[in-house]
Amino acid sequence: MKEISYLLLDWYSKAKRELPWRVNKKPYSVWISEIMLQQTRIEAVIPYYERFMQYIPDIQSLANIPEDKLLKLWEGLGYYNRARNLKKAAIMIMNDYHGIFPNTYAEIISLPGIGEYTASAIASFCFNEATPTVDGNVLRVLSRVNEDHRNVDLARTKKEIRQELAQIMPLEAGDFNEALMELGEVICLPKGEPKCYICPLKEICKAHLHDTYSLFPVKEEKVQKKEIFYTVFLFSYQGKYAIRKRVNQQILHNLWEFPNISGKLAIDEVKRYLKSQKIGYLSIREGIDGKHVFTHQIWYMNSYFVEVSHEITDFVWVTVGEMMKKYAIPTAFRPFLKELNRDFRHTIL
Repeated sequence: MKEISYLLLDWYSKAKRELPWRVNKKPYSVWISEIMLQQTRIEAVIPYYERFMQYIPDIQSLANIPEDKLLKLWEGLGYYNRARNLKKAAIMIMNDYHGIFPNTYAEIISLPGIGEYTASAIASFCFNEATPTVDGNVLRVLSRVNEDHRNVDLARTKKEIRQELAQIMPLEAGDFNEALMELGEVICLPKGEPKCYICPLKEICKAHLHDTYSLFPVKEEKVQKKEIFYTVFLFSYQGKYAIRKRVNQQILHNLWEFPNISGKLAIDEVKRYLKSQKIGYLSIREGIDGKHVFTHQIWYMNSYFVEVSHEITDFVWVTVGEMMKKYAIPTAFRPFLKELNRDFRHTIL
């Protein structure tokens, strides 16, 4: 383990990628990027990060932005509670730290939405505090280097590896943490064959020497996701479409959606449903199917275009343009929004 430090730091000094949040290492920039990078790859995050920083450049503006506008900026990144927690943390920083981002791990981890990894990242990257960052990339690299058979999904394993890394942290703590994560992102890849031929650790990596990289890291067997079926209604009336806010929902709470009900309905069943709800309609036609994979669920959705005879008061009625500019439509429902936009443009042409 002790050999890792100097090998990584030497490699990182020559090979590190130029990323927007690495330019100045300001705590606010690093914080926003790290929250965005949870569950999302760097290449996908960059345009979201740049747009976010343009509209919300500092802690005060984050604390003051209305939630609907914040969620609209977050649209497409998913896991919307991350954005809500950013705002909660910004308010806490304004109230408890006079608007100045705290500079120790112990203070940073007390902020809403920040766990061990993110607190360690900010503390080490921005303030060079010698606290290890342990994410999936780090666990993969170290488990392969050491042919470590411990289950990386267990909290105990992560805790032990944090303690082991703490023993070898160099003075350049921030660069060391970034180097270890960067190695996992660009060389010690999770899928397919890792790029061992350019890895700075190849001479000391047991998995490389024994060609056992595919066996590591050791993880829990995946639990089969629950499959759920929905029928989505694309209600239209005089150029406007119906949306509603998801309230009291565990998934996608407080975001906007197209009206929907449980089950995959055939067109005859749709007609009976509309009649039972006293929804008058002029025409019905089948729309596209959609599928969205959550952490523990898979949604399968079929849809119907329904031109109704009057606005239904239970819904908010907006144009496609308003929907795209002002309302946070989660990724699960984005295919239907794209279909509405395509249908609208085809009608105009």
